[in-house]
Amino acid sequence: MTDPSHIELTDRNQPLLVAWPTPGNPGGFLQFEKAADWRHFVDGLGIDPRIPDIVRAKFERAQTLYLLGWADFSVVKAGELAAIALELALIDRYGGYISKGKRTFATLLKHMVASDDLTDAQIPLVARCGGTVVGQLTGAIRPTLAERRNTLAHGDSLEGLPTGGLLELVRDLINFAYRHFIAEAENLGVLTTSAGRS
Repeated sequence: MTDPSHIELTDRNQPLLVAWPTPGNPGGFLQFEKAADWRHFVDGLGIDPRIPDIVRAKFERAQTLYLLGWADFSVVKAGELAAIALELALIDRYGGYISKGKRTFATLLKHMVASDDLTDAQIPLVARCGGTVVGQLTGAIRPTLAERRNTLAHGDSLEGLPTGGLLELVRDLINFAYRHFIAEAENLGVLTTSAGRS
């Protein structure tokens, strides 16, 4: 697992202003004055530590890139490839329900809504800040999350502005996909062997 504790961040001359949903405002902004505040924020976006290590490792790499965004905010765009960790999670949880020939990131996202009954109310980011995400999963709202991932992976991975709240959204969707797995582990008293960053 990645461990960014060795990464030293120093305070900036100017605060970091980030487009990010805030309570009651899906189009809000967050401002960070100190490096420690940014580190605490990024660390707080971790996925549940009972989720399989392979998914957590990919997600934690994205968190590390977000953390490095303190020094150079353009690095956050690379961190947005966290959607790849989401794709791995969806293949693990739902891949068996969709034939391999028809299994794409887009079909897995649609399956989450259509067959696993995901609603906006079940996404903590949306519940706290408002707005809607389900349409970005089903294709009713463009660009879809799958289209954003494809653009990052195959096109403008480092161009443009970061999508506000993307890492938090991906975290919420991964936690939703694994909710039964997490509950079963909890009922069995299973603890993770590694600490994670959640």
